[in-house]
Amino acid sequence: MKSSGESIGDTAARFGLDTHVLRHWEDQGLLHPERDAAGRRRYGDADVVRIAVILRNKAAGLSLDQIRVLLDEDARDRHRVLEEHVAELDRRAADIAQARAMTEHALRCRSHDITRCPRFRSHIDDVLSGEARWLLVHTEPPAGGPGQAERRSRSK
Repeated sequence: MKSSGESIGDTAARFGLDTHVLRHWEDQGLLHPERDAAGRRRYGDADVVRIAVILRNKAAGLSLDQIRVLLDEDARDRHRVLEEHVAELDRRAADIAQARAMTEHALRCRSHDITRCPRFRSHIDDVLSGEARWLLVHTEPPAGGPGQAERRSRSK
């Protein structure tokens, strides 16, 4: 990296992002790049590390508000936010384990119609009874909702 830092275009390209994502994160108080004499953003090593932290934590399901708390060394509720996220990750891990068991059963099941398999049905009893821990809102991204531009830019 150059001693004067990278441009916004080079930094965004490094991470596969559009430049507006970095500007948005700056507006949200997550990034604080230096400016050159012409007022252009220059991203140094610390900024690049923060971007990597933001990306990794967004991939782990943290919101920008939660990430802001994580990156704020003076945040009083930092541990609470992180403990809540660990609990959410544990819930997601349990859901993934259940989905894996269901998929493995379907893979090995001799029934061509798994909805008629009595043992397979045990994997969906909580959904049928309404006791499932998840809601559709957690499995479908909101159309045009927050982060939509970031998801689109990373999928390019």
